[in-house]
Amino acid sequence: MAKLMGLHGDKAELHQYSEAAIVKDVETIHARIRGYSDYERKAVYMEGIITPGPKHIWQVEELTIVRVGNDRAFFRLTTNLDATATMFSGLAMGEKPCKLLNISVGGASVSSEYRYHEGDKFLLKVRLLEDRPESAMFSQIVRVVEKDEGKFEYGCRFLELTEVDQEQITRNIFAAQRQKRGRS
Repeated sequence: MAKLMGLHGDKAELHQYSEAAIVKDVETIHARIRGYSDYERKAVYMEGIITPGPKHIWQVEELTIVRVGNDRAFFRLTTNLDATATMFSGLAMGEKPCKLLNISVGGASVSSEYRYHEGDKFLLKVRLLEDRPESAMFSQIVRVVEKDEGKFEYGCRFLELTEVDQEQITRNIFAAQRQKRGRS
């Protein structure tokens, strides 16, 4: 996951969110990029030539928009599941209960009575389906909304997911959606 920045003509930079090294020993890569335009509030599909650089910043050249769609960057499943957030430092250190409000491959929204801050990192654990193992995602808070009655809602992005992790989350989300539709 990365953020497209410094767009000028057909050139830009991708600032990698994940702290994991993605590309090693590669000069350039022709890539398809799926993103989300905050301005248009639509998914944007692009192609370009990416050159890995230092400090997780990649140069993109020959960037072209292939398609702009009305879909989100990732499908989001609305839930109301019991979950836990485990902080590894600070005053709120330890495992605390929370509610998973929604989830996508890119992140989640959780509700909690505990106060966290933008930028805090934690391990989110939840069982999306009763017959599947618990999922654990290393997450970072990107948005904090204070609600009534001393509750908080947190917009979180997932960090350092492998392709296998992403596929597992996607399978669980769609299985949960099918199960939810079966109950309706």
